[in-house]
Amino acid sequence: MAKYAILIYEDQARYATMSPEAWGALVDAHSTFVKQVFELGGSLEGGEALASTTTSTTIKGGGTVTDGPFVETKEALGGFYVVEARDLDHAVEMAKLCPAPFGGVEVRPVVDPTTNPF
Repeated sequence: MAKYAILIYEDQARYATMSPEAWGALVDAHSTFVKQVFELGGSLEGGEALASTTTSTTIKGGGTVTDGPFVETKEALGGFYVVEARDLDHAVEMAKLCPAPFGGVEVRPVVDPTTNPF
């Protein structure tokens, strides 16, 4: 089985006006997603929600450190899961179930450091 990252990109501003009930429903939806990964024969290697981009610090090529995200965009990386799947199609099947009500998800293979992926 190979590892894949499921990256969750959303408009984080939408969360500022979310009701406590809607937040609870979203947390429940993520719990359901985790169960579905296992039901589909995959496994969960890890995952986390990330704090808002307003809390980020960016370090650019020359070592310049700035507050905030590197790029201005409506959708930002808000969290991720790392799953084990048979292949990309299996990972995509799981990713389609990942809650992202204000954006979408990206599936990307995790690099095996013992081989050059490029």
